[in-house]
Amino acid sequence: MQAAAIAVPDAGAPAAAQTSANDAEPWPFGVRRSTPVIGAEITGIDLGKPLDDETYLALRRALLKFKMLFFRDQHITPAQHVAAARRFGELEVHPMIPNHPDHPELVVFGRDGGARGRENLYHSDVTWRETPSMGSMLRCVSCPEVGGDTIWVNMVAAYENLPDEMKARIARLRAVHDAMPTFGQALPHEKIEQMRKLYPPMVHPVVRTHPETGEKILFVNEGFTTHFDNFAKVQPYRIGSDFRPAELDLLQYLFRQAAAPEYQVRLKWEPDTIALWDNRSTQHYAVQDYFPAPRHMNRATIIGDRPV
Repeated sequence: MQAAAIAVPDAGAPAAAQTSANDAEPWPFGVRRSTPVIGAEITGIDLGKPLDDETYLALRRALLKFKMLFFRDQHITPAQHVAAARRFGELEVHPMIPNHPDHPELVVFGRDGGARGRENLYHSDVTWRETPSMGSMLRCVSCPEVGGDTIWVNMVAAYENLPDEMKARIARLRAVHDAMPTFGQALPHEKIEQMRKLYPPMVHPVVRTHPETGEKILFVNEGFTTHFDNFAKVQPYRIGSDFRPAELDLLQYLFRQAAAPEYQVRLKWEPDTIALWDNRSTQHYAVQDYFPAPRHMNRATIIGDRPV
C-alpha cells in the first residue's frame, strides 16, 4: 500500500500527544493515514489482548473516521480473533461460506490452486440480510508474496461527489438485494430453493444514512443488488421501451462509482495482517491476480442494523 506520510508520535506516548500534523484527533495508538479519503494503519495495539474501554472507543472513532483500519504483525489465534471482533458487537455465522471447525463465527476463505476466487467484484458483505453487517475483521493466514491485494472504497465519498441532479433522482429509490445470483452459482437447484426460503431478497434504500455519523451512503453493489424496487413509481419514462433499459442504465451508473480510484485504498496483504472495516460505508474488491498460488483468510463479521 502506498501510504501517505504522516508524522505519528511514538505509540508509547500519552494519549494527548497522539496527534498527527494533519489530524487534530488525539489517539492512544499510532495512526498513519493511507489515502486522503479512506484507510489508516494502526500501530501500538496487540489484538490478541483484550481491548480496554479507552482503546476500544478510540478504535471505534477511528473506524468511523477512516472507514477501514489495518494492523500488521498480529500473531493471534482464531479464538483471539473472535474475541477481538466481538468487542465491536455480536458476530454472525455465515450460512453459505465454510466456517472454522472450532469457531463458527469465522468464515474461511481458502484457495490452493484448484479454482480461482470469485470475490473480485465490488460489494458490501451480506447486504442481502435484513440487517447487513456493521463491519468485518479479516485476517491473512497465508498469502502469495505478490498478488491477492484487497481494495476498499469509501461509499460516503462516492455519494457526496454525485451531481446534485443525480442525488435528487435516487433520493427515494429502493433496491433489491439477493444472495443467490452470487452464492447460488455453486449450489444445486434444491439448495437454492432452500436458501431462498431462509434468506429471501431484501429491499434497502439506495441512499442509506449511517446510524452513528449521519453520513449519506450510496448503498448498492454489483455483488448483491439486482434491481430497483420502485423505479417506475419514482422515475417517469417516455414510452414503455424506456423503462427497463433506463433502470439498468441507472443501476450500472451507480455500480461504477465504486470503481473510481479517488475513493479507494489498496492493501497489500502479509501473513498476520488484519483489516477492520465499516461495512455500512464501504465496499471492497478482492483482486484475483494470484491464481494458482494459495491464499487463506479468516473473517469475523459483526452484526449491524437495518438500513434507513
